[in-house]
Amino acid sequence: MSELTVSFGLKVREQRKQKKLSQERLALLCNIDRSYMGRIERGEVNITLEKLYELAEALDLNAKDLLPK
Repeated sequence: MSELTVSFGLKVREQRKQKKLSQERLALLCNIDRSYMGRIERGEVNITLEKLYELAEALDLNAKDLLPK
């Protein structure tokens, strides 16, 4: 796990919880498995740009809002 993927995952989790979405619901909105969503949030995987934009759309955010500073 890189620091970058962990930071990204924490941002996704934080935004998901602010929007009061379960991991399962967010995963469904992004067309991915819930276990994969968990791996994203734990920073265990690198995602594609396409998936970044799907996550941002599902969370009603700009993609840049999910990127670590």
